[in-house]
Amino acid sequence: MPTAVAAPFRFFPLQVVRTGRLGPSLLRVTFTGPDLRSFHSLGRDQSLSLFLPHPGQSEPVVPLDRGDDWWQAWRELPDGVRAVMRSYTLRALRRNPDEIDIDFVLHGIDPDHSPALHAARPGRPASPAGPASRWASRTTAGDHVLLLGPTVADNRAIRFRPPGDTDLVVLWGDETAVPAASAVLEALPAGTPAHVWLEVPHAGDIQDITTEADAEITWLVRHDGAPVTVDAVRDARLPPAERPYVWIAGESGRIKALRRHFVSERGVDRRCVTFVGYWRRGMTEEQLRVTE
Repeated sequence: MPTAVAAPFRFFPLQVVRTGRLGPSLLRVTFTGPDLRSFHSLGRDQSLSLFLPHPGQSEPVVPLDRGDDWWQAWRELPDGVRAVMRSYTLRALRRNPDEIDIDFVLHGIDPDHSPALHAARPGRPASPAGPASRWASRTTAGDHVLLLGPTVADNRAIRFRPPGDTDLVVLWGDETAVPAASAVLEALPAGTPAHVWLEVPHAGDIQDITTEADAEITWLVRHDGAPVTVDAVRDARLPPAERPYVWIAGESGRIKALRRHFVSERGVDRRCVTFVGYWRRGMTEEQLRVTE
C-alpha cells in the first residue's frame, strides 16, 4: 500500500488480532500489520487517526492513490463510501510480534450481548449508535482498518511534554483519556511525584496501573451518568512543588474549567498546563473538524 502522507506520519494497513474486556465500560482491541515495524512512538498520549469501513465493506475506503491529495479526495467521497475517521490514543506498542493496542470506551452495555462501543477518543461518547460504535460492536479477528500513525518516535502528535525541571506531575482525564493517562504513568521515571484523577462511569472500570512514579491515583466514579464536579480537584491538597506540570484531557468543557482552576486558582504557569479536548458534548467528530 503506498505511503500517502509525508514523514513522520504514514498509513498502516492493520487487522484485528483480538479483543478483550477491561471493565464494564472498557474494551481493548489489538491490531497487527505487515508494516508495523516502521511504526515508532514514545507512547504516552500518542494521537492516531483510525479509518474504519462501513457495513458491507471489507476494508476502509481511503483514496491513497491520490498521493498528497488523499485528504481532499477522501472528503469528496459519498458519506456511505468514505471511510469513517476517528481519533484515538495509542495504549501500547509491542515488538516480536509487532502489535498495537487501542482501548475503547463502551456505552449502553449489556454484558451478555454485543455491546455498543465508542472509541477511546470519541467525537460524542454519549451516542452509542455512531458508525465507529457499530463497527466496534461487531469487530472480530481479521477485520481490516487503516491507521495514520508516526514513523518517528518523538512526533508532534504527542502532547505530554513536561519541562525537565518539573517537580510534580498532575493528571486529570475522563474515561476517554484513561488510556493516555495510563501510558503516561507507566512511562514516568521512578520516584516522580504525581497526583492523578481519573473519572469513569462505573466502579468496575477502575484499573490497576503499574508505575514506578510516586503517584497518588484517585478514581472518580460517576453516579447516574452525571460528571463528577471540578470540586473533587479544587478541594484536593497537592504536594508542595515549585515547578508543577499539569496535563488535562477529555471533554472540552471540563478541561477548560480545570485549566482555569489550575492557572487562576492554583497559580500554575499556563505554559506548564497541557489541555487536550478529546471530545465535545453534543458534537460529533465530523462537526468538531469543521469548527477547528
